[in-house]
Amino acid sequence: MLAPETRLGPVELTVTDLELSLRYYETSLGLQVRGREDGRAALGTGEEDAVVLFEQPEARPAGGHAGLYHFCLLHPSRLELARAAKRLALTRTPIDGASDHGTHEAIYLPDPDGNGIELAADRPREQWPDPIFTGGGPDPLDIRGLLGLVADEPEPPATAAPGLTVGHVHLHVGDLTSAVRFYRDVVGFELRFAMPSAAFLSAGGYHHHVGVNTWRGEGVPPAPKDAVGLRRFTVLLRDAAELEALRGRAGADAQETGDGLLLEDPAGNTVLLRPRL
Repeated sequence: MLAPETRLGPVELTVTDLELSLRYYETSLGLQVRGREDGRAALGTGEEDAVVLFEQPEARPAGGHAGLYHFCLLHPSRLELARAAKRLALTRTPIDGASDHGTHEAIYLPDPDGNGIELAADRPREQWPDPIFTGGGPDPLDIRGLLGLVADEPEPPATAAPGLTVGHVHLHVGDLTSAVRFYRDVVGFELRFAMPSAAFLSAGGYHHHVGVNTWRGEGVPPAPKDAVGLRRFTVLLRDAAELEALRGRAGADAQETGDGLLLEDPAGNTVLLRPRL
């Protein structure tokens, strides 16, 4: 199993219009551009990138294949999630829904290309329900209570607070069993909960760092290279020793890069693994 210090790093996405996407991620979500060159832009709120966008103008819409369901931008507190919600309201940014999962509160929305995003804040672990997952589905988010935290603030800061990270990634796959086997037996996450069409895995007792589902259907093909969506996501390991152990588990399926170790899950989703800096 991976060490409790494991967390996720940047999510890399293909978009069709970089300028349009940057306006969305900056204005609606409060991210800042940390670097930009040659159709690529990296965004975050502190010293680390959270999202990296790659422009591919002819990319086709996603659908009918494996790939991204959503990724989570995890805010450091409920207050910061409230500010994020108010930012969405003031910018008239459409959302898809909002839920209370017990472990965390979440707002769901699509970026301009339909890439799924979850804005969330974790509750303190001592407040998490036991068991964490029941399979019964989440409760509605108390949006009035959330916005009540910032009712006296005229408007939220233009930029989300430092401390925002990628909390988890949730993926469409074609076969649940093989996906769980990959993320558990090769990558090293612990299986936290499984139901017939979805499973959730994590390190260190977290509710989930990776979710996988077959909601687009059993046996869906990998994402085409010319589609918008997930290019790869990053798992930050405790140290070089963990990376070496993972390299041994992955064997010939691992691809060495200057950034770390690249692996493809059985559905074709790409994950980069590297030690925390």
